[in-house]
Amino acid sequence: MNASGPVSGAETVDAVVIGAGHNGLVAANVLADAGWRVVALEASPAPGGAVRSAELTVPGFVSDVASAFYPLGAASPVLAELHLEQYGLRWRHAPEVLAHVTPDDRSVVLSRDLERTAAAVSAWAPRDGAAWVAMVEQWRRIRDDLLETFLRPFPPVRAGSRLARRLGPAEGLRLARMITLPAHRFGEENFRGDGARLLLAGNAMHTDLGPDAAGGAVFGWLLSMLGQDVGFPVPAGGAGALTDALVRRLIARGGRVDCDRRVAEVLVRGGRAVGVRDRAGNPVRAGRAVLADVTAPVLYRELVGEEHLPPRFVSDLDRFEWDVSTVKVDWALEHPIPWTAPGVDGAGTVHLGADLAGLRGFAADLAAGRVPEEPFLLLGQMTTADPSRSPAGTESAWAYTHIPRGAGWDDETVGRYADRIERTIERNAPGFRSSVLARHVQGPRDLQAGNPSLVDGAINGGTVAIHQQLFFRPVPGLGRADTPVEGLFLAGSSAHPGGAVHGAPGANAARAALAASGHGGRIYRSAVRRMQDRLYR
Repeated sequence: MNASGPVSGAETVDAVVIGAGHNGLVAANVLADAGWRVVALEASPAPGGAVRSAELTVPGFVSDVASAFYPLGAASPVLAELHLEQYGLRWRHAPEVLAHVTPDDRSVVLSRDLERTAAAVSAWAPRDGAAWVAMVEQWRRIRDDLLETFLRPFPPVRAGSRLARRLGPAEGLRLARMITLPAHRFGEENFRGDGARLLLAGNAMHTDLGPDAAGGAVFGWLLSMLGQDVGFPVPAGGAGALTDALVRRLIARGGRVDCDRRVAEVLVRGGRAVGVRDRAGNPVRAGRAVLADVTAPVLYRELVGEEHLPPRFVSDLDRFEWDVSTVKVDWALEHPIPWTAPGVDGAGTVHLGADLAGLRGFAADLAAGRVPEEPFLLLGQMTTADPSRSPAGTESAWAYTHIPRGAGWDDETVGRYADRIERTIERNAPGFRSSVLARHVQGPRDLQAGNPSLVDGAINGGTVAIHQQLFFRPVPGLGRADTPVEGLFLAGSSAHPGGAVHGAPGANAARAALAASGHGGRIYRSAVRRMQDRLYR
């Protein structure tokens, strides 16, 4: 039971942030900018969550422990406002953004050079290059307003209004329809050849939405356009460099990160979050707010307790849906991967293992709870993107694939599936396996052990399906960071707008905390309570 006792004598700060993943660190920085005293408590030995790097394979080979390429991070207005380049962050790019190679060794390459991408998709169907250029031109017209609409708190009144004016009613309706489409249908409607369709569908598969799932088109389109626009950049030196910049910035503003300090409960008094207690029993009093960069089920069921939540909210939480699980393999390679298809060797990100029909079959297997015989892989050539990741002439690489949840993924089963992943690469790159100096395999249990928010290997904080987005995320509600507990704000990827490394859930939670405690805070809190009473009581 998570009932709260007194917190007299405890350390007192303005805000406690539970979790020092990138969202928690963004939240802490935004609050520190406002002059708040902030401490972030992290359960793991190091900050960063899924944004970390380490020598997992062989000394001198840097691997990204979880996430690696950051198109949304490079384009995010949230991260741009933090000016992390002043704290050491540098972006690096591979010669080409992305390549999709099919089992029969055909390939299509996405480049930041629009003419190169247009030529690549035109090789599959002559008119598709012009169609791709038209799509990019539309993206460039709406890019800034669209990203503001997507990443800011819901409802995005100002940015949404600007976007609507810029589009006009006819184009706006067509964009709204596109948001509902499956990626496969969107590709068929706009392109005649499989090249562009593969780029769209493959990018949609970065989520847990298959080519035939409603709402998948917008993710495939968004990542494709970001790749065309800002590329799929990586932090120089490893993903951890992004975390390091956030930590340095926070410390420069008087904030603090305590690692190896797991929060055991949120202290609630009179319906308000007043602090936290760590596993060792030490309380920390939060004078203004508690922000949680953890998944919604963990926050509400384990740290808060159902006794502090409206019964209808608890019932809605029973319907929360996770995304699928993951197996990830990192390699230290004696030399770059010997691809036989043209253009693949220069791409930072590679999609392989399936053509369009194969993508649909892979997704159908996952939906049915079957382990796919032919895994679809997302692969990173990290030294190709950032030469500092391994010694000259070598390659630090990784690949991951999705698998069904709860299928008994013990170490032996995960190891056999890693062998299958290697055979898939070998088919398009004969000699790959002979170049492996060492490998590091993570199954669902390993990923969760390294980062408690990657529950059973889910990497998006919950499905991105349309029934759990916007004001349905994490449960039907306001689509905002406010929770049924006053002074408690959800700052992790279970909150709108969801997963990926862009910092929006953290920034949105921080701004909600500032609004609730600032000038007019009583009016804000009262309005939130009234709306939540209508929703949950």
